[in-house]
Amino acid sequence: MAETVSPLVALSNDLAATVDRAGRSIVAVHARHRLPSSGIHWRTGFVVTADHAVKREEEITVTLPDGRTEPASLAARDPATDIAVLRIDSALLSAATIGPDDALQVGHIALAVGRGESGVTASLGVVSALGGPWRTWRGGTIDRFVRLDLTLYPGSSGGALIDVQGRVLGLNTSGLTRSVDVAIPAATVTRILDELLTRGRVARGYLGVGMQPVRVGDTRGVIVLSVEPDGPAAQAGLLVGDVLLALDGSPVRDTDDVQAALRPENVGRRLAASVSRGGASVQLGIVVGERPSAGQGPGR
Repeated sequence: MAETVSPLVALSNDLAATVDRAGRSIVAVHARHRLPSSGIHWRTGFVVTADHAVKREEEITVTLPDGRTEPASLAARDPATDIAVLRIDSALLSAATIGPDDALQVGHIALAVGRGESGVTASLGVVSALGGPWRTWRGGTIDRFVRLDLTLYPGSSGGALIDVQGRVLGLNTSGLTRSVDVAIPAATVTRILDELLTRGRVARGYLGVGMQPVRVGDTRGVIVLSVEPDGPAAQAGLLVGDVLLALDGSPVRDTDDVQAALRPENVGRRLAASVSRGGASVQLGIVVGERPSAGQGPGR
């Protein structure tokens, strides 16, 4: 008589097999003193990892699933989204299977898979919350907020968030928030990877102004406190004291609404701006500039 396997044993075996399968595309990244971080072989020849764990730009190595250590070079990095890209010789390394964006669901079982000095690591939990696009403290835009109810152990940053099928849903990081563990969704990783490999940087728009929210009668907007000489706003005729009420056809209620209009695809575009100036309505056209790489922070 065949032995009956309990559902819990079957689940345990299935999860172990899933981790083993996903782990074939996970490497340990040696780019800082002592503890390595993790990385995902996202695309043939390229590993993505957490930028905050890359403390040096030379003499980087990765430990592959078979235990071999190979050299890697820093191809590009974007501190604003905490993503770094390494170039490796991937002849014997499987690329990750990337899951669709709609695979992220609140309550779904998820695993954090990384790789340390002793081998693959895993942590089990669920996706505890999902939200819309959000800005990091360094000014980067993440397509969705993904909060995890699992433990990211030391060295797990840069590793993969996977579902029970072994598909990669995102890149885990402890470098973007101080209070909760989050994952950068796969769509964001792919977008940043494509832009870094194409342009060498992530284009971020700016207007060259300092602003703060204000209320004008029953209407909310942002008041211009400073204008950078020769910046996009100055060239468009925006003045200190102007109140920006709408940008690119959308109401402006706070500075986050301004940032939403400065997404990379709008760099070089002329945006219609509705302004209140001394009680009068003024219409301006502002061409979004590209923030210099040295200043890609949360300013506008």
